[in-house]
Amino acid sequence: MSIIMKHLPTIARYLLGLIFFVFGLNKFLNFLPAPEMSADAGAFFGALVATGYMMKFIGATEVIGGLLLLINKYTPVALIILAPVSINILVFHLALDIASIPVGGLTFLLNVYLLFAYKKYYDPMLASSASPGSDSE
Repeated sequence: MSIIMKHLPTIARYLLGLIFFVFGLNKFLNFLPAPEMSADAGAFFGALVATGYMMKFIGATEVIGGLLLLINKYTPVALIILAPVSINILVFHLALDIASIPVGGLTFLLNVYLLFAYKKYYDPMLASSASPGSDSE
């Protein structure tokens, strides 16, 4: 196995963590210029901003999830929390802003890859039937 393949999950984790951390911080600090968007994409973002809380909530989710990935703490939980964000980023770009899909597509693919890389941590959650209580019951 090549050295890159051996370290691919770690590289992917750092890259996804960096993407979410930087873009999440940008929702608070506005240090990146706003990209050109279609009218529909701009209207969608305008509606999110107009709520007064949604962009802050998404930004906080991205910052916390990205930071957890960067420091390699609670990584399986961070990936689950960031999965809906990744899906929405992809769908947003597919539906409203196809021109800038590369970063959205990369984010989604990295999240899916890492979910599979950390699959063993999700196996107990994927039980077809479950009941509450301790294992000794």
